Parts: sequence; structure tokens; C-alpha cells
Amino acid sequence: MDKRLGVDLGGTKIEVAVMDPAHRILWREREATPKGDYAGTVETMAALIERAQAECGAVASIGVGTPGTISPRSGLIKNANSVVLNDRPLQHDLEARLGREVIMANDANCLALSESADDGAAAGADTVFGVILGTGVGGGLVIDGRVLVGANAIAGEWGHNPLPWPRDAELPGPSCWCGLDGCIEQWLSGPAFERDYAAHAGEALDGAAIVARAGEGFEPARQALERYADRLARALAHVINLFDPDVIVLGGGMSNVEALYERVPAVWDRYVFSDPITTRLVAPRFGDSSGVRGAAFLPDSVGRKLR
Repeated sequence: MDKRLGVDLGGTKIEVAVMDPAHRILWREREATPKGDYAGTVETMAALIERAQAECGAVASIGVGTPGTISPRSGLIKNANSVVLNDRPLQHDLEARLGREVIMANDANCLALSESADDGAAAGADTVFGVILGTGVGGGLVIDGRVLVGANAIAGEWGHNPLPWPRDAELPGPSCWCGLDGCIEQWLSGPAFERDYAAHAGEALDGAAIVARAGEGFEPARQALERYADRLARALAHVINLFDPDVIVLGGGMSNVEALYERVPAVWDRYVFSDPITTRLVAPRFGDSSGVRGAAFLPDSVGRKLR
């Protein structure tokens, strides 16, 4: 019963993993997220969890990383870019389906928790900011190995602040599903990167193809990546000015763009109110499985440090 089970609920896939006390993954499986189907999403998670326990035996705890967060007032999901989850009692419904307790937190919190552990990319850091750059954009803050949730359960929710130091051409900014204009999410998500390229280049490509063409020296793609890096640098400069983290770790599909780890710190120098800047920008050591690791760690992060 010392095994931990984690669930990473994403906009496109649901991943479940079982881990032993040494953080080794004993079992892992993924399925596509039922698009726009709340009941199907709950059932897919539950079925994967039951399959994991059938393969690995009973687990001591179940942690779930989800878009958005649970409202402390209502117990319902709020602020999820997977809008089918909003205003739904996801934790209650999953617990009722499984007949046991689950612990749930924002997916960016799970990323930061995973990478702040003693085998993560931010091992040894006291303060870690985790950034999701995927279908949506989010952030989570881990201090001394524990997630900072905040009074309103929105600590680190950086994607729905406006892009800082906007250029004239960036105003008022794209409309966001949250009802405001110019949110960071609408500039830095994977789909936003693709839209920006299409608007300037007059053709549609997926993010990986844009990055590849930038590497080949294709000027419209190179310029799109430079705009993205500049916007990310400005947005992260605000994070450094507010939280002053030791490490910022990127997650989500855009975290695979190697050029960002050199270019963004070179640009944020002009925006961060400090001399020198020692904050490190790093890639996740566990790639797109970092979220499921962090979800498995959630029960431990509530009561004690991970290291």
C-alpha cells in the first residue's frame, strides 16, 4: 500500500501512472480525453484508475492534476480552459465513482511539484515556478517542496494576467474565453503560437513545423519564434519581479522548443528589476509525464516537504 497513483487530466489526453516510493513508474497508460464530454471524462479517468489497480494492486493514495482549480467556496471546478469542466463537481463525482478519496490540484502545480522533487530539474531549489505552455497557459508555485494554493486557490494563475509591456500592435490583444482581452494565454499557448505565425506568414502550420522551419532559417518562422520568445520573456519577467523564484520550469508542448531556454533569459534581462538575475529557466526532466508524477506526489506535499 505504499504505491502512489497519479492522474494527469489534459485537454487532449488523460494519463494515469502508479509510482513506488523511489519515484519509479510501475505502470502507465494514456487515453484520449473525451472532447466536450464531462461524464465521459469522469468515466475514462475512473476506468484507467481501476485498470491500474488491477495491474499493480491497491494504492495508498490517488492524486489528480486538472486544468483550472477547485473553488474553495463551491467545491466546483473553475478557471479551466477545458471549459466542459467548469462549474462541475469533478472531485466529488470521481470520488463517488471510485468509492474513495482523491486529492486534486491544478496541473501547473503538479508540474512544479514533480520538478522540485529531489530527482527533478529543479532539485534543491527552495522556490519553483512551473509553467504550462500547452493548449492553455497556467502557472504553479512550490515553496520548500509544498504547493502554494492561495486564499482563492489561484496562486500562480499567471496565464490570465495581461501580456506586460505591450507593443502598440499587441493592443487590445486577442479575446480570451475568460471574457477579457490580451491574456497571456492568448499569446503563449501552442494554438496562439500557430495563429500568430499564420497571421504573419499567410499559411497555417503546426507548432513543430514552425519551429523546424525557423531552424532552417525560414524568415517568417524565425520571426514568429522571436516574437514568441520576447512575449514569454516579458511575461516571465513579471513572475520574477513578483515571486523571485530560484527556478522556472516549462511544461506543455512549447517546452520542447530548445531555443527558448537560451533566448528568453537573454531577453528578460531588460525587464526584470534586478542585477544580476540568477533565476534559471529549465526544461522538465520528465517531459510530458511530469504532470502525472506531480499528481502522484500531491498527498505528500500537503503534509511535508518532498525532500
